[in-house]
Amino acid sequence: MALSLGWKAPRSRCGLLLQAVQSSGLLLFPCGRCPWRGAGSFSDPEKKAFLEENTEVTSSGSLTPEIQLRLLTPRCKFWWERADLWPHSDPYWAIYWPGGQALSRYLLDNPDVVRRKSVLDLGSGCGATAIAAKMSGASRILANDIDPIAGMAITLNCELNQLNPFPILIQNILNLEQDKWDLIVLGDMFYDENLADSLHQWLKNCFWTYGTRILIGDPGRPQFSGHSIQHHLHKVVEYSLPEPTRQENNGLTTSTVWDFQP
Repeated sequence: MALSLGWKAPRSRCGLLLQAVQSSGLLLFPCGRCPWRGAGSFSDPEKKAFLEENTEVTSSGSLTPEIQLRLLTPRCKFWWERADLWPHSDPYWAIYWPGGQALSRYLLDNPDVVRRKSVLDLGSGCGATAIAAKMSGASRILANDIDPIAGMAITLNCELNQLNPFPILIQNILNLEQDKWDLIVLGDMFYDENLADSLHQWLKNCFWTYGTRILIGDPGRPQFSGHSIQHHLHKVVEYSLPEPTRQENNGLTTSTVWDFQP
């Protein structure tokens, strides 16, 4: 079975990331005091060479052609290889998911949302939304993902876009005492019911404790559209997805940015 038919299912069917979040075994720290890593921590030459060899630099087929990213595409070897031949954890970071595309497009079109503000990109993946925040003038950015390879990919993607890499936290932060952020962005994270419940509570605590603004990007997955979080959402903008993104996501046609106001 080709990799494109194995791990690269819509996040509504991906349980591995949730399992990793729940069983990471990593020590948890409040973000303001956590041992997050800068770009230099993700400089393993062998892994860097592997990523560069097995991804393609592209800016086409998404809502944000001004952002270049290293992604898995049909021109990459592992798009077609059996999933079990991929030597690292499942590369969710190597797909530019539609919720992240909507968030990134919105930040690029509305820089006042992030200008001179602190931004946490939760479940950052390829780092596109954090990159969009940086391009739009955010003063402080933290990209968070549980996969160290995602951290390396984010660093490479910053370099592609002529940006100084921002801090990257490779930890499970869902159980952390929340730090103060002006804005939290998260895309495509509501793909599992249990994870959705955990995110809902964590985000409510952020909002109630610090008045943090929270923007969520999602293309209408049932775990999101059927969740009780819907009672606290206000639609900000809806985008029509480019055809390549539709094809990669089982025909999903739109992606929406929501403002979470519990």
